[in-house]
Parts: sequence; C-alpha cells; structure tokens
Amino acid sequence: MEPIVQVSIDLMTIGDALPVAEVAVRAGVDWLEVGTPLILGEGLHAVKVFKQHWPDHPVVADLKTMDAGFLEAEMMAKAGADMVVVMAVAHWSTVAGAVRAGREYGIKVMADVMLCDNKPAAARRMQELGVDYVIVHTGFDERHAEPGRSPLHDVPGVVRAVSIPVQAVGGLSVEQAVMMPSLGAPLVVIGAPLVIDGEEFAPGDTEDKLYELLRRIVTEVKAQGTR
Repeated sequence: MEPIVQVSIDLMTIGDALPVAEVAVRAGVDWLEVGTPLILGEGLHAVKVFKQHWPDHPVVADLKTMDAGFLEAEMMAKAGADMVVVMAVAHWSTVAGAVRAGREYGIKVMADVMLCDNKPAAARRMQELGVDYVIVHTGFDERHAEPGRSPLHDVPGVVRAVSIPVQAVGGLSVEQAVMMPSLGAPLVVIGAPLVIDGEEFAPGDTEDKLYELLRRIVTEVKAQGTR
C-alpha cells in the first residue's frame, strides 16, 4: 500500500487537541488519532468532535482494548471512529469480538503487539483472527525502564510474518519514523506533542514550526510511495 501518515494527538483536552489536529490536516496528514490520553480525558466526545470537524479524515481511536472487544469497538464506531485499537495480549475472543464489530459497523481494527514475547507470532495470530493492521509498539514505560528498546528491533520480523500493513510507534525519532516505509511498515505515525528545537511543542505556540515539521514529514513519507 501507499505510505500513510497518521498523527497521534496525545493531549488531554479537546481545547488543546483541536489546534494541533488543525495544523496536521493543513500539513497533509492522512489519519487523525484520538490518542489514549485524549480518550481518557474526554471520552467518546473526543472521537465525535474529531469526526465532526474532519469528516473526510479517517479517525483512529487508540482505546487499547483489553476486554469487551465487541462492545468497545461498537461504541467507538458509533462515535465516528474509522479504526479502533485492540491489544494482542488480550484474550483471543476479545480480538475476535473487535473484529466482528468492525465488520458489522464498517470500521477497521488495529492490533497492538506491545509486550508480546514473540511479536512476529503474535502478529501472525492477529492476522488469523482477522485484524486489518498490526502495530509494533514499544510502550512509554517499557522504553524508559529498558533504555534502548525500540520498534526498530521488531519491525523486520513482524513484516515478514504478516501480509497486512504494519505500523511502528514508540520512541522513534522523526527520522526513524519517516524511514519506516522502507522497512516494510507503510503506516507512519507521528506523536503530538512533538519536540521541536529541543523543546516540547505546546498547543497554541510555535504552530508555524509544527506545520513546517509535519509538512516535511508528509512530503518525505509520500515520496517513498512513488519510487
């Protein structure tokens, strides 16, 4: 598939999130992710607001479902999500439930293999259960407790194990994220807040810099699809 650029809005309020998402849309980002902190802070309302503001942009709800797969995917679908995230370490029936809801409501399911001991095997199992995408994720706590941990270690094996699209996220630099399509992972995700010039981007501040950075990322990622 052609490379896709997704921005993860990992802020806690709609007021902070909307300006960042607006800049991302202007910069040419394809998918908008309602990040876990935003779902925790604003609930289903955040998904609804994103879809109302940008009806033509696919919205990813990063709920990190661990149980009640059908119910949680159904709730997100009814709120306007186009994709939901379920954890591969959940019971297989949870994943199957999310997939069933996805088919019933016309949305896609992304399976996050974070903390799976054998990520290629977990990814293959997720594909067998019917998910649409696999996320190779090194979590915040994991990479801080174990410095040096990165999706870069796991992407090649996962890409070889499945035929569905792969995404890598967690602790990647902008340069590493941009190179993911060349490693076989065409779904590029960029987190916001971002670090710009060594400082954390604050909503409403340095929006021109944020636009310039996201625009460069989009341009470089998309160029890989034309090679």
